[in-house]
Amino acid sequence: TSHQGGYSHDAVVHALQKCGIRHIDTAKRYGCESLLQKAIKESGVKREDLWITTKLWHSDYGYENTKKACLESCERLGVEYLDLYLIHWPDAHVPGKSNREVRAETWGALEELYEKGLCRSIGVSNFLISHLEQLKEDCVVTPHVNQVEYHPFQRPQELVDYCRSRDIVFEGYCPLAKGEALTHPSIIQLAKKYGRTPAQICIRWSIQNGIVTIPKSTKAERIQENCKVFDFTIAEDDVEILNGMHDGRHVSWDPSLIV
Repeated sequence: TSHQGGYSHDAVVHALQKCGIRHIDTAKRYGCESLLQKAIKESGVKREDLWITTKLWHSDYGYENTKKACLESCERLGVEYLDLYLIHWPDAHVPGKSNREVRAETWGALEELYEKGLCRSIGVSNFLISHLEQLKEDCVVTPHVNQVEYHPFQRPQELVDYCRSRDIVFEGYCPLAKGEALTHPSIIQLAKKYGRTPAQICIRWSIQNGIVTIPKSTKAERIQENCKVFDFTIAEDDVEILNGMHDGRHVSWDPSLIV
């Protein structure tokens, strides 16, 4: 799910009932946590069979605010615990305090939520190596996940390697580059070669690169299409073609300006 029209009740119910999807990624920022509660109930899928991720928005950073925000997210989602809770963004926007200070304080609250079992795992989103290095110095628990933009035009391999070296799961959002990748001639050519759609090529490539891949759609047929990526493999040469398309562009936020 996402903000700006990134939610459809029918699509979520379809994904859970018909496609076997069990991972729901949302955020306070997206404004659809309470809507998801209704869709999950309607789907009939048991809570323990789901993996629910939500994120802490920067307006709630800080030790006490974070704990309160987590409980509020749980309430909106209608759950007693979160499978994964992420700090949404490295920029804190807190007057008189450095970003690093606020991130450390906020992460301290996440560590406590993790110890208490309210969050089964904790992580960050849009963090670069510099942000993760600071957190390593300031905190105890290593983030379990770093969720970052990842698609053929934005393949931050150095960050992926760094996360792997520290056992941080790298999770990639925007695998279709918000649709920009679907019209690229090389991707269209590969889709024809494999008898697949451009979206399936992008998702499969991301998975083969060892990335936890989270595509988003509000259309049932697209969700179905995005799921059909486990019955073919892209040849190594073609993976290299896609790897070579990295040009550094962001279709989402660019975190490189944040200290």
